[in-house]
Amino acid sequence: MKGVILAGGNGTRLHPITLGPSKQLLPVYDKPMIYYPLSVLMLAGITEIEIITTPDEVPAFRRLLGDGSRLGISLTYAEQDKPRGLADAFLVSADHIGDDPVALVLGDNIFHGYEFGPMLQRLSRSVQGCYLFGHPVRDPERYGVGVLDEQGNLVSIEEKPARPWSNMAITGLYLYDNKVVDFARRLRPSERGELEITDLNRIYLERGEATLIPLGRGFVWLDAGTHDALMEAGNYVQVLEHRQGVRIACLEEIAWRMGYIDREACHRLGSRLAKSPYGQYVMEMAEAG
Repeated sequence: MKGVILAGGNGTRLHPITLGPSKQLLPVYDKPMIYYPLSVLMLAGITEIEIITTPDEVPAFRRLLGDGSRLGISLTYAEQDKPRGLADAFLVSADHIGDDPVALVLGDNIFHGYEFGPMLQRLSRSVQGCYLFGHPVRDPERYGVGVLDEQGNLVSIEEKPARPWSNMAITGLYLYDNKVVDFARRLRPSERGELEITDLNRIYLERGEATLIPLGRGFVWLDAGTHDALMEAGNYVQVLEHRQGVRIACLEEIAWRMGYIDREACHRLGSRLAKSPYGQYVMEMAEAG
């Protein structure tokens, strides 16, 4: 399975702080926002990942993450000169995806939950159709919403409904089989001129090939695309890390525990950041084994 992170756009909801840096390079407590979606794909066992961003931001992402080899993965970069909708990611990254299934994650989404990685690994081994992930919210009218029947089957997808039939928001993580590239090519722009991910998901739904997996208690999903949400995400990470003594989305630790690099390499990566608490954690974690 290939991975794609959509980290483009103009970050208008976060103006003026995104008039300079990309939204996905802003800090969420102790690490750049891009670390969180990247960690999701790494935990899923995906090692070939493409980051889609604007032409101006490619150098900054390269400076931060390089080609991924230090983490034992492969990172490539693709340019999207202007926002054309989430589904456009499959057209931009068509060559990267090739003949493989693909996982798409939005660059401002944060996921955290017990056994989340193993669950993604199981699902990614055999993707038939598409897997969507739902999370209950208090304001479903702001999101794409999935409606399940009594047997747990996905029966409809509503985009920002005025009167929602469900509070199950569809999150920014999607697993698709390889048909997604062809389906994306068939889409026509919506009234706002974008290729909508909801329209793509409805194609799978009409074919009976869409599954919505609820992320219930024990899972946290945060969309850090607004000022308040960005602050809330940082506070959540701070409290959890201070209370538990572990770090969420620590790429070096994930790379080691997933077997992408060995313990010595993990320690070396931490030593490069030794003056920061983050780097000290990586070194201490590697030393403790």
